Amino acid sequence: MSQATATGTSLDSSPASDGVTQRTRPAVSANSVTRERGNNASQANGAPSALDATEQLRRTFRKKYRHVEAIHSQSRPSCLGHDTTETPSFLGFRNLMVIVLVVGNLRLVIENIQKYGVLICIRCHDFRRIDVQLGLSLYFLIPCHLIIAYFIELVAAQQARSSRARAEKRDGTTSPTEDENKKFQATWKLVWGAHAVNVTIALAFTTYMVYFHIHHPLIGTLTEMHAIIVWLKTASYAFTNRDLRHAYLHPIKGELDALPEIYKTCPYPQNITISNLVYFWWAPTLVYQPAYPRTDNIRWLFVFKRLGEVVCLSVFIWFTSAQYAVPVLRNSLDKIASLDYPSILERLLKLSTISLAIWLAGFFALFQSFLNALAEVTKFADRSFYDAWWNSESLGMYWRTWNKPVYQFFRRHVYSPMRSRGWSHRVSSLTVFLVSAILHELLVGVPTHNLIGVAFLGMFLQLPLIQMTAPLERMKSAHGKLLGNIIFWVSFTILGQPFAALMYFYAWQAKYGSVSMAMTSGRQPTCPPA
Repeated sequence: MSQATATGTSLDSSPASDGVTQRTRPAVSANSVTRERGNNASQANGAPSALDATEQLRRTFRKKYRHVEAIHSQSRPSCLGHDTTETPSFLGFRNLMVIVLVVGNLRLVIENIQKYGVLICIRCHDFRRIDVQLGLSLYFLIPCHLIIAYFIELVAAQQARSSRARAEKRDGTTSPTEDENKKFQATWKLVWGAHAVNVTIALAFTTYMVYFHIHHPLIGTLTEMHAIIVWLKTASYAFTNRDLRHAYLHPIKGELDALPEIYKTCPYPQNITISNLVYFWWAPTLVYQPAYPRTDNIRWLFVFKRLGEVVCLSVFIWFTSAQYAVPVLRNSLDKIASLDYPSILERLLKLSTISLAIWLAGFFALFQSFLNALAEVTKFADRSFYDAWWNSESLGMYWRTWNKPVYQFFRRHVYSPMRSRGWSHRVSSLTVFLVSAILHELLVGVPTHNLIGVAFLGMFLQLPLIQMTAPLERMKSAHGKLLGNIIFWVSFTILGQPFAALMYFYAWQAKYGSVSMAMTSGRQPTCPPA
């Protein structure tokens, strides 16, 4: 036996059937393996592979000598260390968090039912007939002010056609004369005044009817929201057509070509039609354009799926509000009356989880389900109604991404015009949040019949929080962005919506008191007679 064969002998032996230890079996030598690998590689590729031979030798060595494998052969950081080269996956922790949330909330469900019983009663509503009638009447009356806005713009468009026909031919190389500017500004003041009176009457009349005559908060909220949406749409309709009219009457060289390409499919004043305005009324946007990107057809299965989501999420919101939010709010009344601050804080923390679930369900139902269904029916192709606001690194990023239709309106019609007129960023932002705060108070305070200013302050005081978290958004390190996201969630889930809900519920009870007294005595809630 050769020396190479001897050293390649296996170290393990197995007993024979007759009890005698068998002779050790020679193993394949490294040289023979190398030669065989080289021959195979030469036959396959035309050249021997030294790498394969070396790897085969290492495998053979590790198979024989199990206890000498090098476990620690290189420098490696901890998986969760800051100097790790690969980002670890937290999928398992996410699954654990979901399980903990499900188990924890399931316990709360059982505890709630044991303590209060089932509070859901489909027939126990306080919808007055007069509330429904007034709500439906206002729903059909509010869009009439859009028709009035159309006639205002129609008169302005006819006047613009006449002015352009009478004007001398211009080559478009000079700016409008001073007299032309004065005439245009005088006409615009009349048009603007007519629009302002029109939409102000619409919003003021709706606000009056909701505050004094529609008792139910849900019907009042839907009606007031419709009036605010029409108010914003009419303002966008007036401002956009004002600029288009100026470019039509006094075009400087190259200006008409600089208009958005999509506008050329419906140039001014061809866009002043009743069908164009009706489409804008139904389109899921607050910003008026003569033309929008459109889809080719309607996917009715997609529409029914989205509407099904709206129905399911609405039922979830109603169930969660009646079964969980109302008892927490009711039990907070005596704590607020006695100014028991630790108990009030405990109620806010308990309400934060419920209000967050309701708000997330409402967000998905409105922005993902309803607006997508409406966009599909109207063939509205731009479905970017929100961005990834849940990753917001500051309060400013949240307000820019969570409700893009409103953000786009204020940026286009309030912030940008003020900046172009020389106003500072701070003053322009202050104006935006001031107008938004007033609209929030109308949307919350009017349907609940309590203009206590909580929604106004909650919106207006976002400015200091935005200024505080803005540096965190600009930081390049992940720590600053993480801290900004935490501040956003804490202010949003604990200090924001739960506190506002608690204050308006307390104000409602102080004014009417029917809901809390009925629950305490076991009677069904009552409301003022129709």
